Amino acid sequence: MSLAPRAVLVHRTTEYEELLARHGTHGQAEFFLSSRGRSIEEVARRHGRTRQALADVAAAVPLQWRQSRVERADLDRFLFGPEDVVVVVGQDGLVANVAKYLSGQPVVGIDTDPGRNPGVLVRHRPGDAAALFRAAASPGGTTDDLTMVEAVADDTQHLLALNEIYLGPPGHQTARYRLGPDADGSPAEPQASSGVLVGTGTGSTGWLRSLWQERGSTLALPGPTDPRLVWFVREAWPSPTTGTSMVAGELRRDQRLRLTVESDRVVVFGDGMEGDALELTWGQTVRLGISATSLRLTV
Repeated sequence: MSLAPRAVLVHRTTEYEELLARHGTHGQAEFFLSSRGRSIEEVARRHGRTRQALADVAAAVPLQWRQSRVERADLDRFLFGPEDVVVVVGQDGLVANVAKYLSGQPVVGIDTDPGRNPGVLVRHRPGDAAALFRAAASPGGTTDDLTMVEAVADDTQHLLALNEIYLGPPGHQTARYRLGPDADGSPAEPQASSGVLVGTGTGSTGWLRSLWQERGSTLALPGPTDPRLVWFVREAWPSPTTGTSMVAGELRRDQRLRLTVESDRVVVFGDGMEGDALELTWGQTVRLGISATSLRLTV
């Protein structure tokens, strides 16, 4: 007998909860902020809206379904099942945070603070949750299949991201590597830089766009569902042994970018989740391209 669907509510610790964890009580947190010319009231109101949204969404879960919750910091230890409907209650970035841990489960984005969040990925209100649960569990439910980027190391380490993958030094240093297309006979250029960014159409509204604008690039940024990635090298340094001729490009579905490490340590992380990164050492190779897995965002 197949299991009933499970609604997994994904949330993150609010700013108010972080203040209480640091200062102990509401009064002490209020004093800390007021002594710096700030008020705790708006932070507390946003906390209240988030908690109310979580309560409303939890109440809308169909009675025959199972239900679970997971906080952002625990995502890398949570086991998602194939029957899950993942409900992100919070900000757009929280959808990106959870995407790398999924394998085709439908995702519903609930905006807890309309007007403050862009609402690109959290497109719905808590009051819509009941209808969204039915739509997400329906075989004919409509989704946007958002392109994801993957990194695969030569030791089988694997990383997925919805916005972008960053490869670079673990601190404020320089990464050394060889970069080029992953194809037989294709040249690879030795480079020294502050890192490489490979992003999707979803990520083209954030960090990727910042690099694109700063560079004055003529590359066309992809849309969220386009089977295309764009990559940039950050602050490539020319020297007698390193070049700067390969600093930007695009990748289509059958193409890969290959990077071979030539420094002590390079970290690879996705969507700002530095705590869940791959670590590569001298001589290792990593390949980047479009993932076969997409994020199924319920519309």
